[in-house]
Amino acid sequence: MEQESFLFVYILLPLMIFFARIIDVAIGVLRILFATKGLKLQAFLCGFFESLIWLIAISQIIKRLDNIVCVIAFPLGFAAGTAVGIFFEKKISLGYVMMRVVFQKDSVQSIKRLRKLGFRVTVSSAEGLNGPVKIILSVIKRKRVNEFAKVVKMKNPAAFYTVEDVRSVNSEYLSPRKIFLNKYSLRK
Repeated sequence: MEQESFLFVYILLPLMIFFARIIDVAIGVLRILFATKGLKLQAFLCGFFESLIWLIAISQIIKRLDNIVCVIAFPLGFAAGTAVGIFFEKKISLGYVMMRVVFQKDSVQSIKRLRKLGFRVTVSSAEGLNGPVKIILSVIKRKRVNEFAKVVKMKNPAAFYTVEDVRSVNSEYLSPRKIFLNKYSLRK
């Protein structure tokens, strides 16, 4: 009986606290993501489960403040949960970003390729430090950032680009079908 108690108190309980913290912190990262994207229901549900799990974990710590293994499991779970939350956030890739690219040299092939792949690209001429440059702007799904960057770097490895978060996008901009239907309806 004494051995089961030791096993529970110093191994199983700290592991449960550790994994509870991983889950609640990862949910917290997602809650912040959903809140910044304006997804109220998802943020609400994440907030509920995040605080419920935290409350259960902290109550076990408070009961056993003299158990150093449980106390250490709590912040270790927090740290690991942050990494897990970031991993999930990258996998979800929710929302849109603005890609801003500055081409130092010929950009025609890259722009054609981007458009062929369905990216909407706005091109403008500008003056850089060493002469004329082309700047392109494109609002894309976050999931497609690597694909976009790969096309840019393929012909222009020295191209400079930034990725900026976009809170909302006019849906008409993103849907060629809607634009076609709107143009068609204007002709009537």
